[in-house]
Amino acid sequence: MANSEPRPAVLLLNFGEPTGKDPSAVTRFLERIFLANARLEPHLDAPAARARSRELARRRTPGLLEVYETIGGSPLHQQAKAQATALDRALKARGHPMRVIVGMQFTEPSIEEALRRLRETGAEALVPLPVYPLCGPSTTVAALDEVEEALERIGWRPEVRGVTGWHRHPRYARLRADAIRRAAAEAGWSLADRDVRLVFSAHGTPLRYIEAGSRYVEYVEEWCATQARSLGVETWTLGYQNHTNRRIEWTPPDIEAALERLRGVAKVLVDPISFMHEQSETLMELDVDLAGHAAALGLGFRRVGVPHDDGAFAEVLADLALTALRVDMPALPPRTSCRCRPGTEICFNGEPLA
Repeated sequence: MANSEPRPAVLLLNFGEPTGKDPSAVTRFLERIFLANARLEPHLDAPAARARSRELARRRTPGLLEVYETIGGSPLHQQAKAQATALDRALKARGHPMRVIVGMQFTEPSIEEALRRLRETGAEALVPLPVYPLCGPSTTVAALDEVEEALERIGWRPEVRGVTGWHRHPRYARLRADAIRRAAAEAGWSLADRDVRLVFSAHGTPLRYIEAGSRYVEYVEEWCATQARSLGVETWTLGYQNHTNRRIEWTPPDIEAALERLRGVAKVLVDPISFMHEQSETLMELDVDLAGHAAALGLGFRRVGVPHDDGAFAEVLADLALTALRVDMPALPPRTSCRCRPGTEICFNGEPLA
């Protein structure tokens, strides 16, 4: 970039997850999530919503602590830091050195803390880059909204060039398809066999968000169909990892129900498409809970590992960051007008630009 360009920095936006060793940290994590989604119970005013969030966190903490005990703690934070380091190296290798920092939505370092650190480095342009391949209201959109709100709180006005939808990045699609091929090969399975079913597991979302206009389910279904075609798979299954903390409807079908509906299948290869890290929702919900459910149904079970440390993923992130900074990336699909968060700098999921 020319010397006249503002000095840039990348803020990798992440959900966050506590390691599970500190009960108070787990409770704070849960309280923040429940409060951030308080609009799911719109009849509650602000004080009642805070009280409700504390109540839900209190109920959920013991169970989540047991999960962390079972899986030996969450590796998400360590993997997120490693991804930031890999992105830093990738940008330097391309001749675009810039500061890369992780900001977490629900744990430390918070988005606001990360922004304060970036301001101290003298950054003048900011690329908020959500590490979420599939754009959703409580992940991508909420994280970018929090960046705006935090910038306002700390009184910092850098040039902001955010990224929203990027699951259509061709290199990202290839690396995830390659991970599926490796997992099948390691199991000695062929995706062409009729008794082997490729099962996509997506993180669920409340139907209220979909009814309000979120295109998350549309993106999930598009992704699964595209991946299946690239793998030469004609028949595949989709299920959602839903959470029932509140009495609300979530995206159907639940992943357990999806397995129960399979007929003529002996083995399932499960790909967790919503995740770019290993965490409780892969290491427990899939590797323990869903694997046990599959065994009870008489199904052979294998899970595709999340390719969090694949070198190609750092290159994907570098492509996105540099595109946001208006560096030409001819291998990427055309930019579009973001439908999930209008005004965002970079999106590949929306309407064609005029």
